[in-house]
Amino acid sequence: MKQNHARAKLKRGEPSVGTWLTLPDRVSARLMARVGFDWLTVELEHTPIDFETAADCFALIAGNNCVPLARVPWNTGENIKRVLDTGAYGIVVPMVNSRSEAEAAVRAARYQPLGERSIGGQLHAANFDTDPGTYYARANDEILVVAMIEHVKAIEVAEEIFSVPGLDVAFIGPNDLTNSMGKKPVFDSDDKQFKDAVAHVLKTAKKHGVAPGIHVLDADAAQRRIKEGFQFIAITSEAGMMLAKAGEFARTLGLGAGKTVAKY
Repeated sequence: MKQNHARAKLKRGEPSVGTWLTLPDRVSARLMARVGFDWLTVELEHTPIDFETAADCFALIAGNNCVPLARVPWNTGENIKRVLDTGAYGIVVPMVNSRSEAEAAVRAARYQPLGERSIGGQLHAANFDTDPGTYYARANDEILVVAMIEHVKAIEVAEEIFSVPGLDVAFIGPNDLTNSMGKKPVFDSDDKQFKDAVAHVLKTAKKHGVAPGIHVLDADAAQRRIKEGFQFIAITSEAGMMLAKAGEFARTLGLGAGKTVAKY
């Protein structure tokens, strides 16, 4: 059975870097899986990607020795079960603002005795290149569970959330976090409230043996966050990378300023 090497790196205390896939396109997923990132998160919360397309992307990513993850549309057992049973190696759960919400995510992602995930499906075992029996026996050791910390409510109860058994990563979503503070949504800021919140997540996650993570816009920001101690680093998205480079070419050739359409 294949190993979730992204989860293994995090458990060793190492950084693991990936990006978001926001385009409902199997070809781009396949090509991005060959770039060298540890993992790719198929974004089902804010995009037109459906479950069938996501399942195909999971297979293409896993087939290129990259870890397929899924940001589910919302923290429900149905969403989590569907992406895991169709071959994702882990879940990214939005807006986890309480211990009970973190517990619900873990419960849906883990088999007994650690959770209540039901038995079924074929594609999960196929993507791990194993048989169903082996998958069911070992999945709890391979599935990555990421809780998104993107609201001031979560910052206030970080100790409670991060102490939930079975939670692997506490991942800051800066845009929603700053928005919840009543500020302009941004990826980074010198604002004291934001900086204090980021520092609190980093310190509290480390205290509870949970890998701290954060979304950034570029490689320089990723390197800085890694030096600070963050481990699970998402760099923009495939669409963000494509548009940034295309815009650079256009500006270099004097073709105009163009329009920004991607937040990340």
